[in-house]
Amino acid sequence: MAEMSAGLANCFCGQPVLKPPLNPSGGQLAGFAGAAARCAKTIEAARSEAANAAAVAEAFKFMIGYRKRNYSGVQHERHRLLAVAVHRGVMYNPQMADSLPRHTALVRATHWITAAAFAALLVTGVEILISHPRFYWGEAGNVGMTPLFQFHIPSSRGTVPTGYSYTLPDQNGWSRYLHFQSAWVAVLTGLLYVAWGLAAGHFRRNLVPKAGSASWSTIAGHLRLRRPGPEEAWTYNPVQRVSYLLVIFILFPLVIWTGLAMSPGFISAVPASVTLLGGQQSARTLHFFVSVALALFALVHVAMVIRAGFGGRMRAMITGRAGRESA
Repeated sequence: MAEMSAGLANCFCGQPVLKPPLNPSGGQLAGFAGAAARCAKTIEAARSEAANAAAVAEAFKFMIGYRKRNYSGVQHERHRLLAVAVHRGVMYNPQMADSLPRHTALVRATHWITAAAFAALLVTGVEILISHPRFYWGEAGNVGMTPLFQFHIPSSRGTVPTGYSYTLPDQNGWSRYLHFQSAWVAVLTGLLYVAWGLAAGHFRRNLVPKAGSASWSTIAGHLRLRRPGPEEAWTYNPVQRVSYLLVIFILFPLVIWTGLAMSPGFISAVPASVTLLGGQQSARTLHFFVSVALALFALVHVAMVIRAGFGGRMRAMITGRAGRESA
C-alpha cells in the first residue's frame, strides 16, 4: 500500500518526465505522454486501496496550483493529460471531488444574477415586440410606412396592421418597466464582473485562448457540439473561450448601446449614440438581432451544460466545486 501511495504521489508531484522543457523533442513529448498515461493507470489500479484518497488529494493540490499558471503549446497538452489522470482519480474517490475549486464566489454570483436578468429581459422583450412586430431602418417608423421586415403574428395593439381580426391583451406597461429594471441589473452586474475580471487577471488566465492550444480538428469537434472531455471540468476549450469573450466584450456592450439609443432621455444627453447607428429605428432593429444572437448563445450554453453533465456543471456553478459529473 505504501508503494502504491508513493507511486501515485510521484505521478503528480515528483516525476521529472512530467516537467518537460518548453520546447521538447518528439521523444521527450512521447515519454511525457506515456508517463501521464501510466499515472492514470496507477490511479485506476489503486482504486481499492485506502492510500488512494491521500494520493489523489496530492494530485488535486498539484492540479489546482498548475491550472492557475499560464501555459501554451506542449504545456497545454501536459495540462490536458494530467487533467484526464486526475479525473480518473475523482471517479474512484467521489469524496475528494468536493475539494476541487472551479468557480469563484463572484463568478457564481454574477453568473446567476445575469442569468435571471437575461431571462426577464427575454420574456419582456418578446412582449414589447408583440406590441409592434414590425421593424424599420432609419430614424422614423410607423404603421403608415413600409417595414424593413415584420413578423406575421397578432399584435397587442389594434392600430398595428397584422392581418388578424383580433388583438392580444396589452401587457406593454409592466413589461417595459421590468425590461428597463432588468437591464440596469444586468449592466451593473456586468460592470462589476468585468472590473473584477480585469483586475484579477480572470480573463487573461481563463478566457484568452492560449497559443497552440487547439488545432482545426479540435475546433471542428467543439463546433459540432461534441461531449466535453474530462479535462474541461477544470478549464474552457478554445471555442468556449472565444464565445465567452465575444459575448462579454461585443454582444453585451452592443445590446446595451442599442437599447440606450432608444431612450429619449439618453439620446438627449448623448445624441451621437443614436446618430452612429443610423437612427432610433435602426437601433431597434440592431437591438433585436443582437438579442437573438444572445438568446441563441444561451440556448447552446444550456444544451452543452446538459450534454456535459447537468448535475456536475450545476453543482460547480452553485457551490464552486467541480465534482465527478462536471467531468
